Amino acid sequence: MIIDAHVRIGAQRDCALAVDDLLATMDRNGIDRALIAPSEGDIAYHNRAGNAATTTAAERSGGRLLAYAVANPWRRADALTELGWARDHGARALAIDSSLQGFDLLDGLVDPLIDFADAHDWPVYVRTGTPPGHLPLPAAALARRHPGVAFVMGRSGATDFWIDAAPALRLAPNLYGDTCYAPWDTVLSEFERDPQIGSSRLVFSSDLPYATTVGELRRVVDWPLAKPARARVLGGTIAALLGLGSG
Repeated sequence: MIIDAHVRIGAQRDCALAVDDLLATMDRNGIDRALIAPSEGDIAYHNRAGNAATTTAAERSGGRLLAYAVANPWRRADALTELGWARDHGARALAIDSSLQGFDLLDGLVDPLIDFADAHDWPVYVRTGTPPGHLPLPAAALARRHPGVAFVMGRSGATDFWIDAAPALRLAPNLYGDTCYAPWDTVLSEFERDPQIGSSRLVFSSDLPYATTVGELRRVVDWPLAKPARARVLGGTIAALLGLGSG
């Protein structure tokens, strides 16, 4: 099974992705399931519209799409209410983007949302790579603050902060790397051969619509991994974090 761990649907600032186009892309590339987050504007501000878009798409997909929930932590108690609404409508994980939502990963503002995710056994996707505060090492420190939660380090610091990705993964054993944008012969191979990381700590994502499914999938297919390891990267690990079957 191949699971794309992060896609954004809807209209972004510079690109867009319709749900029907996503499903067609998945069909062409043999992607079985994908986790979908809302558009940039809905992550930052229109949280209910974004959660309605992802949960509705997931419900109509016959199980192929799984919804991330979003809530801007500046909304405080209302953010938790929003996550509860999203959960009641089928969301399966939390996505946070501190760059879009305007907070520092370690200032405490997002901790109640992560506590919610912990209470409901949700993994948490954290986009990284945008300085100064939205980077792999702060994401690792956040993960250490919440050791019972599985965190996906979105983009693994791509591109200027790849150098911090491996130290971040070593620092927090509940942090998982994201393969998108990362060359297999340098970044991914460093992760794989590190005894404190390994391929079991990596998840495949295309990061559509910013990248392409065919290109991001090719990175993992071309990477000379043993078959069981490749299966974990392509879907087994994220399936386990979501409580899904891998077959």
